Amino acid sequence: MALSAAGVSRQVLSAAARLSCSTSSAPLRATISSVTAASATSSSLLPSLLCATHRATGATSPSHQREQRRFLNLHEYQSMRIMKEFHITTPKFAVASTAKEAEQEAATFLSESPSGDGEPVDFVVKAQVLAGGRGLGFFRENGYQGGVQVCESPREVGIVAEKMLGKTLVTKQTGKEGKLCNKVLVTERFFIRKEKYVAILMDRGAGGPILIGSARGGTSIEDIAHNYPESIHKMPIDINQGISEPRLREFAELLGFSGDRLEAACQCIRGLYELFRSKDCTQIEVNPLVETHDGRVLVCDAKLNFDDNAGFRQKDIFSQRDYSQEDPREVAADAADLNYIGLEGSIGCMVNGAGLAMATMDIIHLHGGSPANFLDVGGGADQHQIIEALKIIQQDKRANCVLVNIFGGIMRCDVIAKGLVAAAKEVGFDKPVVLRLEGTNKEAAKEVLKDVLTDPAYSALQLLQEDDFDKAAQLAVKVASVVDAAAKANLKVHISAP
Repeated sequence: MALSAAGVSRQVLSAAARLSCSTSSAPLRATISSVTAASATSSSLLPSLLCATHRATGATSPSHQREQRRFLNLHEYQSMRIMKEFHITTPKFAVASTAKEAEQEAATFLSESPSGDGEPVDFVVKAQVLAGGRGLGFFRENGYQGGVQVCESPREVGIVAEKMLGKTLVTKQTGKEGKLCNKVLVTERFFIRKEKYVAILMDRGAGGPILIGSARGGTSIEDIAHNYPESIHKMPIDINQGISEPRLREFAELLGFSGDRLEAACQCIRGLYELFRSKDCTQIEVNPLVETHDGRVLVCDAKLNFDDNAGFRQKDIFSQRDYSQEDPREVAADAADLNYIGLEGSIGCMVNGAGLAMATMDIIHLHGGSPANFLDVGGGADQHQIIEALKIIQQDKRANCVLVNIFGGIMRCDVIAKGLVAAAKEVGFDKPVVLRLEGTNKEAAKEVLKDVLTDPAYSALQLLQEDDFDKAAQLAVKVASVVDAAAKANLKVHISAP
């Protein structure tokens, strides 16, 4: 049923009135400032309402889960190049930025293959995006299914690359936005005899690196551990002594290697540990480590994580960071030295202290809302960083309001207030702000804001103050609901306290 502009306006005002009748001490006043469309259909709102239900209950949409960046993440081709430096055997590979280049690389593979063996040379083309689930993904622009394809000729490699390059691959981990594919990896196809699993990671319980392996690979290690726990083998590594040859052979034998393949497996694992140690890795995961039909042992797929704190001495590694594959909000926050993680909700958060930030997100969920980000400004943030933080939230289309929750200690409340005022002036910050301040210089902060609230130059600033933590969270959820309802009705509202 189509609704008139007047009808949806009444709905928004009605929603605002209902939302004001809550436990919060400050009711809301929502003023409709403009109507941007004449009508809306109820059917078009259904998908958004379903997504809102998932967000409100704290559930993740069944369609995807975003993968958050905690450490430097490299493309597959970059990881394979690094492994080559440590004499770790990988499939023959090449990377291409154009379809013609991909076809030429495949033709080179064909010309270099042994002649007279009677076996055809097949190829695998992989879209290079920083996300898992590529094989089951699709390209948004042309609907092409699968970011990993098997090809039988160089010509087919070129055709497939053309369908991938410059297109956006959507997987379960990317969300609906997807990630742009700028390069493809072309590798040889081979026949796998056995698949193994090998990982090296830092283990707090062991007080250092630990080697983990299983004779069953090629699938999720969680599934392997659940279904075949006896097949998981662990070997702590003395960070000073490294891996001795006897222990290395013992571990490879536990994975099922023998004969000539045993030495090849030892060489791979030895190289992986040397890479782990010398490049400041936090984790290396190989799944699978394969034994081919012709007796080779190859690392087919590897995930390398590097310690962000080692960036100053691993410049060659960190210079390969692909910012185009990352959340632009997180890139901007990193440049401003802010602790920020982008999420999928509608309530922007700016908090000092990781513990308080997590508690803030929890209480937002408790009251039916969903945070748009984790943002810890820490104790030493200056006014410039506060402005940058608010600028990131202002540019985030998901966030329709902000909860600023500050417990002033080292981080003074007046610095937050001055940053908010400066952001309103410098970047035109106009999203509703629910402000909760306690602690150092709280009264000074209120004086700063008192002067601003009576200044017509800051009339666009929508500021609601609430000293109680729980009530501030409830108020933020109410504001987000009103703004969201207005947006669905193609209206714009101005939020203020009566």
